[in-house]
Amino acid sequence: MESAPITLGLMALLGLLMIAAAISDIRSRTISNALNAAIALLAIPFWIAGGLSLWPDVPIQFGAAFAVFLVFAGLFAIGAMGGGDVKMIGAVMLWIPLPLFMPTLTIMAIAGGILSAVMLIYMKLRPSDKPVEVPYGVAIAAAGLWGLHQHYLNQFQVIG
Repeated sequence: MESAPITLGLMALLGLLMIAAAISDIRSRTISNALNAAIALLAIPFWIAGGLSLWPDVPIQFGAAFAVFLVFAGLFAIGAMGGGDVKMIGAVMLWIPLPLFMPTLTIMAIAGGILSAVMLIYMKLRPSDKPVEVPYGVAIAAAGLWGLHQHYLNQFQVIG
């Protein structure tokens, strides 16, 4: 496969961008629009290098990621999620193969729950008047890395 080095390079770049977003979220509880835009826009060359057909694969992939974005935008509307987190989820899901959407979202929820528990413990140990803000970008990055690993880097997936 001639495009394998390009695909792996784009995946490595995505991994770095997700880690940068997670670090930014930990430090300032924000994820920049530029990071989210880069993650989203780099999905296009990733689709091309990965051999995703223009029709119907690309519209299906985009539509599924957009549906996930809309669900989380609803959570943002009721104050349950931050805007940067919602944009990051939508951008990362552009990269995740459809069969791994639900497992990736499950991993994200589990990581988010663990992160929330850690934040609550931290707030109990160091009381503050500020509300608890969970850096959910960490959970999104962890789930995104897991999803890419499962589909593209897991050499044992054919055994089961």
